[in-house]
Parts: sequence; C-alpha cells; structure tokens
Amino acid sequence: MQKKTVLVVHAHPEPTAFTRTLVDVSVQTLRGQGHTVLESDLYGMGWKAVFDERDFPARANPQRLSFIEESGHAYAGGTQTADVAAEQRKLLAADALILQFPLWWYGMPAIMKGWIDRVWAYGFAYGYKDAGNQYRYGDGIFKGKRAMLAVAVGGPARDYAPRGINGPLDQLLFPVTHGSLYFPGFDVLPTFATYGAVRLGAEDVARENAAWRARVEGLFEDVPIPFRAQNGGDYPDGHVLASHVAVGQTGLLAHIADSR
Repeated sequence: MQKKTVLVVHAHPEPTAFTRTLVDVSVQTLRGQGHTVLESDLYGMGWKAVFDERDFPARANPQRLSFIEESGHAYAGGTQTADVAAEQRKLLAADALILQFPLWWYGMPAIMKGWIDRVWAYGFAYGYKDAGNQYRYGDGIFKGKRAMLAVAVGGPARDYAPRGINGPLDQLLFPVTHGSLYFPGFDVLPTFATYGAVRLGAEDVARENAAWRARVEGLFEDVPIPFRAQNGGDYPDGHVLASHVAVGQTGLLAHIADSR
C-alpha cells in the first residue's frame, strides 16, 4: 500500500473519554500501516471556536463585517490568523481527514463546528478558484481526498434506527457529511458510530476498538457514500435534481445515488 498522510481532528475535553480511546486506535493503526499522522486536538490546542472579527487582522471593509468578503480577502492576501493557516496547511498535506467527536445535541461539539467555520475560508473550501458555486459537491479543493467521521453516541442504537425517536444518524449528520465534507470535494466514507458510549464495559470497548481499527485500515479502500455530484449530470442547472433522477424521492436521501 502506498503510504499516505492522514489528518485526525478530534474534540473531547476529557482524556479518558471513549472518543479519545478511538483517537488512540486511529493513530496507532495508521502509523502501523506506515502512514504519516497529523493531529489536531482541538481542546488541547485551546482552539478558538467563535468565528468573528478577530479572524480578520487586516480588514477589507472596517465599516461592516461581511464574512465572505473578509474571509476571501484574508485568504487571498495571506492575512489569515496563524492558527487557521496552519490547519489549512495540514488539510492540503493530508490525503484523508478523520473527524472524531461525541454526538452532542445531534451534532458535533461547538469547538469542532468552529474549526470548520474558521478554516473553511472563502476561496479555499467555498468560492473555489473564484468561480462561485461551480466547484462544489464532488469538486473543489479537497477532490481526490477522503474523509470519515467516528462518532461516540450516548444513546442506544434503537433510538437512531430508521423509525427511531431521534432519527437516523446518517440523516442527522448529513449537514456534516454532505455539506461540510462533500461540498468542498472530499469522498466521504460511511460514518462509524459507537452507541451507548457512556455505558461501555471492557468487552464492549475491546469490540468497538476492533471494529474501528478495521474501518481505519480500510480508509483508502472502502467505498464512499455515493452522493450525487453537482457536475455529474443529475443537476442540470446546478441547483435542483433533474425530473428523471430519483423519481418520487424528496429530501436528503434523494441526493444519494443508490438510496431506495
């Protein structure tokens, strides 16, 4: 296997939490395969989660804060804050990205959402090549790279079953997998989830570690989620599915090619 570089970004403030256990499995497995591992421990780094005017030391317009304008100005002009620029360099160096986090209120912790908010700059993750929406959903700066989520879920799996009270996890995380990751070009692998993570016994932990190790080992071979590409013909106007595509389907699943 060709040796790769993988960026592991994780968010949990407690070093003994199960999320951190799986991070250790990620690092050990990848290094055992000979890959290079880059790591961003967001809590350990004291990552600034809030996206605000402090992200733009040299403003294009001091009178009114436009995030698109200022983000594009800072990225193009090399005036981004050092922490944001460092994370972008890691992403460009990596062949794959793994995001590891606990599910808090049906999404990722605020610190990880803030990592995306700040690092996904205009001209970098959106507005790529100054071409508006031309390079998105299957195209973009991360095209050819892979991404995967590893999520520790407190509740039982049945709550996230197709008719479970919380809703299916894949649909709850669609804004991350399809939006934050597929939008700028990543090939996104199916999410790895551990349910009942706050009540795991020693045997459960060993089982989940082994299951996650197998997923990490397949990071560069496993089949990605078949999200429909914007520029692949399914969206003639770049916005709405063609009438002959996903006939009778609406909502999130219509944007996955093999959904039924």
